Amino acid sequence: MELKVFSDPAEVAQAAAKHFVNQSAKALAESGFFTVALSGGSTPKLLYELLANSNEPFIQQIPWNKTLFFFTDERNVPPDHQDSNARMVYDAMFAHVPKTEIYRIRGERRAAEAAADYERDLVEFWGANEVEFDLILLGLGEEGHTASLFPHSPALKETERLVVAPWVEKLNAYRITMTLPVLNNGRSILFLVTGESKAEILRTVMTTEPNPDLYPAQAISPTSGAVSWFVDEAAARLCSTSNSSNTAAGSDLLNKKP
Repeated sequence: MELKVFSDPAEVAQAAAKHFVNQSAKALAESGFFTVALSGGSTPKLLYELLANSNEPFIQQIPWNKTLFFFTDERNVPPDHQDSNARMVYDAMFAHVPKTEIYRIRGERRAAEAAADYERDLVEFWGANEVEFDLILLGLGEEGHTASLFPHSPALKETERLVVAPWVEKLNAYRITMTLPVLNNGRSILFLVTGESKAEILRTVMTTEPNPDLYPAQAISPTSGAVSWFVDEAAARLCSTSNSSNTAAGSDLLNKKP
C-alpha cells in the first residue's frame, strides 16, 4: 500500500485527479473502457469538481464516452434528495462534463430492492467475469467506516452478495453498499482522507492490529490490486513525525498495515 501526505484538501484533489487520469489511460489501453466506483463525501466532491473544471486540464484528458461510473454506496433516498450521493456527484461533476455512462443505485426504492437491483446491474455488465473495477474511490468515517460498511455490521461478513442493504443503527437508516468481495477486487483502490477530525481514526486504522469488525476500513485488502491513501497534513498529524507535501509517509508506518 501507499500513503501520501499533501498539504491541504486542494492538493489531495489535484493528486487524486492525476491518479484518475493515469488509471483511465491504463484501462483504456488494456480494455477500451474505464470503470470507476465513486464514493460520497466532501473530500471526493473536491475531486469531482476538479475533474469537471473547464479551467483545469483533466476534463480534456478523460475519455468520458468510454468511462462507466458506478457508486460504492448510497443513502436510501431519492436522487434529488440533498443527502443523495448521486445528486452530489451530478451537481459536482456529471452536469458539467460530456455525456458518460452512469449506473446509479436506485436509492428511492426499498433498500433491499435497491441492493438486489444494483447487484443485477453489476452481474449484467461483467457477465460471467468477476466484478473488477479499474478504480474504486473510498473515504474514511470518523468511526472507521468506509463505503457504507459500518462497525459491527453483518455486511462485513458477506462473502456471496455483491451489494447489500444493512441497517445502520447509529444513523437509524438503511444504506445500500457494495460488499468486500467487490471492493477488494478493484485494480486500484484510492482512499481520500482530509481534515483534523480524521487524524485519530487514520492513526488507528494505519497502526493498530487489524480489527475490521470495529474498523471496517481495515478490511480493505485487495486480492491483487493496489491500495493508495492520499491524505492531507491535518489528517496525518498523528501518523508520523514529519512528512512534507507530496511525499510518501514513513515505511515504519506502512509496515504495520497488513
